[in-house]
Amino acid sequence: MDKIAEDSYVLVYRDRRRRWLVKPKDTPKLHTHLGILDMSALVGREFGVTVTTTMGDELVILEPTIEDLVMKLARKTQVIYPKDLGLMVVKLGVRSGSRVVETGTGSGATTALMAYLVQPTGMVYTYDIRPEHQEVARKNIEKLGLSKYVTFKVGDARLGFEEKGVDAAILDVGDPWEVVHSMREAMKPSAPMAAVTPTTNQAEKLVAKMKEEGFVAVESLEILLRHLEARVGMTRPSNIMVGHTAYLTFGRSTLPPSHQSETVLTPAESRRPTDEQQ
Repeated sequence: MDKIAEDSYVLVYRDRRRRWLVKPKDTPKLHTHLGILDMSALVGREFGVTVTTTMGDELVILEPTIEDLVMKLARKTQVIYPKDLGLMVVKLGVRSGSRVVETGTGSGATTALMAYLVQPTGMVYTYDIRPEHQEVARKNIEKLGLSKYVTFKVGDARLGFEEKGVDAAILDVGDPWEVVHSMREAMKPSAPMAAVTPTTNQAEKLVAKMKEEGFVAVESLEILLRHLEARVGMTRPSNIMVGHTAYLTFGRSTLPPSHQSETVLTPAESRRPTDEQQ
């Protein structure tokens, strides 16, 4: 079983709202409102152990998942929520070895998830017009040990991408419709694309542009998440829910008209049964 090391990320868990992501090396003593926890004493122990703070409160030490890591990243911009990221991963089909182009690096949360999925042979190419955003993202990606699977590029995606034939594409910019043409040229035929927009007006313009550029299977949606307060005999929906976070738009690229080869339909006469078939 995996043991906790000095340099391991550790998720100190109390409940859904009270959790801390730390390394024993960086935080030998974790000070919380529930008491102080000696993190250095955890080194060499197994994940899943229950420990007690100086105030007698019990906490569980968990090995963090990619969700825990992504949601705890430093950020200058709003990250995409796991409820949205999950569907994006399914729709995009990102897996080990995939080549993914992203525009709108932001703080690198989506970048980190994609890098985690494409390792060890894939690559995420992420573009952002603001270098200060990518500086934050670089540090976040380095903390997660995923730098070798990410290529950072500062530039205006509307002017085009250097990559061609990528397996999946992600748009997370304020004017995604301005990038659709460039993105389609970077994608291999049939590749999926996902775009994130905060308003319906943006989604509307994006869908129109995607259809104009020949994308098919275009759809827009949003995901609403509501937890249940599950207790024996008293289960009910939570009073608080994660409502609107973003509108997600998906589509599949096609060959541009200039690359479409003529399809010759077989005349009905040629499909008559042969003497052997009669």
